[in-house]
Amino acid sequence: MFSHLNPTRLRRRGAVTAVALAALLLPAGCAGPATGAAAGPRDGDSVADFVHRTLPAGISATVLAARGDDLVYCAGFGTADRAAGTPASCRTVYDIMSVTKQFTAAAILKLEVMGRLRVSDRIDRFFARVPEDKRDITIEHLLTHTSGLVEALGDDYEPVSRDEMVRRALASTPLSAPGEEWHYSNTGYSLLAAIVEKVSGQGYEQFLARQLFAPAGMRHTGYVLPRWPRRLVAVEYDARGREQGRPYDHDWAADGPYWNLRGNGGMLSTAPDLLRWHRALMDDTVLPAKARAELFEARVPEPDSEDSYAYGWNVRELPGGPFAWHDGGNGWSLALLGRTLRDDVLVFWVSNHAYRHGRWNLEDRAETLTQGIVDRVRAEGE
Repeated sequence: MFSHLNPTRLRRRGAVTAVALAALLLPAGCAGPATGAAAGPRDGDSVADFVHRTLPAGISATVLAARGDDLVYCAGFGTADRAAGTPASCRTVYDIMSVTKQFTAAAILKLEVMGRLRVSDRIDRFFARVPEDKRDITIEHLLTHTSGLVEALGDDYEPVSRDEMVRRALASTPLSAPGEEWHYSNTGYSLLAAIVEKVSGQGYEQFLARQLFAPAGMRHTGYVLPRWPRRLVAVEYDARGREQGRPYDHDWAADGPYWNLRGNGGMLSTAPDLLRWHRALMDDTVLPAKARAELFEARVPEPDSEDSYAYGWNVRELPGGPFAWHDGGNGWSLALLGRTLRDDVLVFWVSNHAYRHGRWNLEDRAETLTQGIVDRVRAEGE
């Protein structure tokens, strides 16, 4: 299903503490450990059975599956915080990394529905002193990674203000002329977040919270506004099993991550909230039908891939209909959110310890895990 992942950059800053690796899966709400590599489809194989034998033994993760409005499966595995002995569960709050991009894209479309902008607008409508080589960049170019802007401007946790990020982006050397080539760009999505602020007159997170998350009933998604109990937020672990802290334990501003990360990643959420997001995308809760269709319209073929990029989503045509998905990674954690656009099957999985030297790399099982869950949810609904 997936030819490549589009993770955010590897983020490593500050001191780390070595911790022991948890030896076995500790599923929350489901019995039995995972057994290692995935096997092929089996008659009557349930989602739970498949997930247990496909996730690597020792991993920490949460997995959710749904069809339409109906929750089919949700379980946590391993630990959200080893030092405290907190098991991962469906309530665990994770960094969902580049899955954040679909919220930024939806915010832009919301502003278009409100009559505040058009995706065809050039960025010089929003930013002063745009150099000639970037003057023809439009909002749509930013949404589809065809602006020609660089992938990144520095470390995700570097204390960069919005204005400094914009200045650096506009001063950067372009990779291609606007609209000519596809280059995955976190920088472009940070510019989109800046546009959301300039047009709405609100902070990026505040606008998303009021216009997207609140209508969808998502009370546990954001950067700082939800104020989660610390015990519910997953600690991340590197490939040696060393603790990397919670996302906000790194250098963050008072209102969320700095601007190398804001808008393109770093959002925190839970599996139930992403189910609420899925439900909101099935009706007019956050966007009318025309805008939702625009969100998922495959627009630009991605190089060396069967996917095309829409607005904050990858889209692939499969025998069962189009599949929209986006992943995110930071070298420690990995997440993927996918939904079938014909029959509304949802898959979400996330790990706060996705890599372990000599033992597992969850990227190697991403396709098997995702496709297997979709197949079984469909089979259980027949």
